[in-house]
Amino acid sequence: MMKVEGNVGFTLYERGQIETATNNFNKAHIVGEGGQGTVYRAEIDGTIVAIKRCKEIDESRKMDFVQELVILCRVNHPNIVKLLGCCLQFEAPMLVYEFVQNRTLHELLDFQRNRSCHVTLGTRLRIAAESADALAHLHSLPHPILHGDVKPANILLTEELVAKVSDFGCSTIDEKTQVAPKGTPGYLDPDYLLEYQLTAKNDLYSFGVILVELLTGKRPLSKERKTLTSMFKEAMTDGTLIKLLDSDIVNEDNLRVIHQAAVLASQCLIIPGTARPEMRYVAEQLQQLAFADEVQQDPQPPLVLAGLRFTAEMANTQQGNQIWPPLNSWRPYLTTPGLIAARSDDLTSTLDHTRTKISARAAVEEVRAKRFPQRPQRGGGGGLHRRTRDPNDGGDMEAGE
Repeated sequence: MMKVEGNVGFTLYERGQIETATNNFNKAHIVGEGGQGTVYRAEIDGTIVAIKRCKEIDESRKMDFVQELVILCRVNHPNIVKLLGCCLQFEAPMLVYEFVQNRTLHELLDFQRNRSCHVTLGTRLRIAAESADALAHLHSLPHPILHGDVKPANILLTEELVAKVSDFGCSTIDEKTQVAPKGTPGYLDPDYLLEYQLTAKNDLYSFGVILVELLTGKRPLSKERKTLTSMFKEAMTDGTLIKLLDSDIVNEDNLRVIHQAAVLASQCLIIPGTARPEMRYVAEQLQQLAFADEVQQDPQPPLVLAGLRFTAEMANTQQGNQIWPPLNSWRPYLTTPGLIAARSDDLTSTLDHTRTKISARAAVEEVRAKRFPQRPQRGGGGGLHRRTRDPNDGGDMEAGE
């Protein structure tokens, strides 16, 4: 392994490490495939990681790609999958992430729809709050990161059902760039489809669809070709929302919270996007709703917003014997002093934000400890109460579609 010039904490893995870890990209190691690449479960230096084999990068994009990777490697947030480094000794770059050992929100919602499990309103709102907090963090960085493909399949869940936003390695950092719409039908912002301009408000729209999905238990696209967002807006206008909601989470005690969450979702879906709130506002509102007194909390709550454990440390960066140097086509992009995107003030800002968030989360944990004085240190299922065991329950990371 080697470090990128400029001491920016960016690990370059050797080709041999990647090939050994994936057993030469053996299909048995594949845990997910999507439009942006294939994900393999692997082990490097005793640590389980997820290796994403990206699509080939155009020559004109390589400098931007490396600069963006440096920024992404510096993102530290308990609800964001950590990017550890990459390997550039293949024509297509290999991204190395922390491995999240469980399912995705997409699968959890499918289990709920099939009545294979019961997911409480408290758990749903908490997952939404954690995901919104992660996106708000990305949007607030010195170089804001726009996800571009926010959907349940890109929200991973740990064993305690802590949310981890993933698959933003090919996201856009510059809002001014016009790009052809990429994403998933049902979650794409109509503004993005019309203007080809990716902004933070597009992520907000996609998140709004997820919030509606959590409240109703329904898929964004139905066989009747009527979108969930259109049905939701009609129900909000007609006063018939109660009929659209998932009956598993509705009771007389929590209707106020559900209504407020629905109003928040409506704000995320406003057209035009300029009228939508900021993601930070949405995250703060959801945090309050998730822990409102009338919301049923899990008997054994999982690790929640405190999430003080960062589940992956940076990979070992000690210089080793480099048998496979980076491909010549990538070498010029690894020697720019400082890699203009990796300025010291970026790191300082990120650390300051992390300290602030940890203090806030510690306060939340203190309140929760008073409400659940007998709570075990680790929850047994984190709000997911299985009724029957799903034969496909394997628990590996899955790439976005």
